[in-house]
Amino acid sequence: MDYQKIFERFESSEGFIKATVKPSVDGSTKAALNRKGNVLFNSGDAEGAKRIFLTTGYSDGLSRVGDFYKSKGRILDALKMYWIAPDRTKADPIIQQLSELIRYFMNEEVEDE
Repeated sequence: MDYQKIFERFESSEGFIKATVKPSVDGSTKAALNRKGNVLFNSGDAEGAKRIFLTTGYSDGLSRVGDFYKSKGRILDALKMYWIAPDRTKADPIIQQLSELIRYFMNEEVEDE
C-alpha cells in the first residue's frame, strides 16, 4: 500500500500549527484583549478574534472560533481551534470522523492494488 499517494490528496491543506508556549500576558491586559476579541468575534471578525484568543490562550473564545469554522464547513480549522482550546468534547467527534475517513481511503487503496 502506498500511503504517500493517500496523503498527497491533502497537500493543499495548511496542516496544523504547533502551539506549545503562550506568550506571558498579565491579567488586566489579558482581560482587555479578551474583551476586544469578543467584540471582534461578535462583529463577524472571527480571524481577528482568533489572533487575540491565540495570544491570550482564551479557551472559550478559541472554542467559539472553532464552532464558527465548523458552521462554515472548515472542519480542520475547527479541529485546530478545539485542540488548542483544549475542548476535547468537540475535538473528539471530528477526530473520529477523520479516522473513519482515513480508514476508508486506506481500504480503497488496498482494494485497488
